[in-house]
Amino acid sequence: MNTSVSVRSARSGRAPAGLVLAACLALAGCGGASDSGGAAAAKSAAGSAAGSAADGADTAAGQGTAGGAGPAATGTPRLPQSAIIRTASLTLQVKDVAKALDRARKAAEEAGGYPGEERTSRDGAGHERTRVVLRVPSAAYDTVLAELQGTGRLISRTAKAVDVTDQVVDVDSRVKSQRASVDRIRALMGRAAKLGDVVALEGELSSRQADLEALLARQASLKDRTSLATITLSLSGTPVHQAAGDGSPGVADALAGGWHVFVALLRWILLALGAALPFAAFAAVLTLLWLRAVRPRLPQRRQPAPATTALGPLPSARPAPESSGEPAERE
Repeated sequence: MNTSVSVRSARSGRAPAGLVLAACLALAGCGGASDSGGAAAAKSAAGSAAGSAADGADTAAGQGTAGGAGPAATGTPRLPQSAIIRTASLTLQVKDVAKALDRARKAAEEAGGYPGEERTSRDGAGHERTRVVLRVPSAAYDTVLAELQGTGRLISRTAKAVDVTDQVVDVDSRVKSQRASVDRIRALMGRAAKLGDVVALEGELSSRQADLEALLARQASLKDRTSLATITLSLSGTPVHQAAGDGSPGVADALAGGWHVFVALLRWILLALGAALPFAAFAAVLTLLWLRAVRPRLPQRRQPAPATTALGPLPSARPAPESSGEPAERE
């Protein structure tokens, strides 16, 4: 390639030099008009120089045309289509959760998608909640999202779009390269003659096939996430039992409130007793040990001595006479 460029440059440089030489010879021929032989030589030299210049111009024009036709023949490279992962989350309050859920399923199926994970629950206040994951084609993402939003009162909405075109292009390129590598290893195995070479090539083939399968799994995951958008729909209904009237509390409300307070107080008392029960059991065990094991071994206290006076010791209290049929003697 460099040799052809240098040849073209040399030819284009010789053409102006030939023109200058022809002009000099023509002037010399004009100066010596009497010399007819010199004039004829000048004319022939000028003609040959003009021919060389024409040949150089034609060659340069042909090369320029060929060079200009190259990019036109090659064409503009096609850019890869954008790969975008779309996800959204909707929270709606509806009157009838079951009907709204059926409507969401139909909207996804009519768009060419399908409903995925689904979960329904009901809390103590009677609120029914349903959470469903819908997979819809990316082309129908905006249409399905708008249709779902119109089924009830919007509580919250989040949407996200992530461009993964570079990842898709990279994985596709690596898959092609890995497949070519696996094909080369298989071709080498077909030409291998030694057992050691076959064993080594089999190990290399297993490793490269494992890498290829991992790339294919990633490629399938990217294709699924970019071709189908994910919409997480949460539906919340109104309470099943609603209070009637103007909302002012009545006797039933007062009784219900008192009952709830009593239950709460009883529960706190039971919790306090449960918390104190280990300590009470420990104290009972200590008391039992004191009464049965420690106290009997303590020394007994002596009886106090009778009080004495100047006349002698005080008489002790007489025992009560035993009851009998005879009357007690008087002193």
